[in-house]
Amino acid sequence: MKARIPPRELAECIAALAVDRKAADVVILDLREISSVTDYFVICTGRSDVHVRAIVERIETGLAERAEHPSAREGVAHGAWALLDYGDVVTHVFQPDTRAFYDLERLWSQAPRWTSGSSSAIEAGHP
Repeated sequence: MKARIPPRELAECIAALAVDRKAADVVILDLREISSVTDYFVICTGRSDVHVRAIVERIETGLAERAEHPSAREGVAHGAWALLDYGDVVTHVFQPDTRAFYDLERLWSQAPRWTSGSSSAIEAGHP
């Protein structure tokens, strides 16, 4: 049986796959100390319904190659906000207005965070 990808590496992989599909404003929130639901959120923005679906498809395809599959996926058909649940990592792909409305970064403002490509410099607290 293949070993699962460690949660932090999974979050970073998801972020990289989203960036590969031109997702904007990719942020990883470290929720390990403040939530029992999941370890990390990956949050990113797509420009349109089609772009949100393309980002989700890239993430799912890229992780399937590593034998990782979401336990749940929501909102993909609608495209304003899609969610992929990989257990230890939950991914949110928003259109700009929907991301601003839900403002998960503010809701989880106490979580350490980093942007894709800068995981060595985790920033505590505020965006």
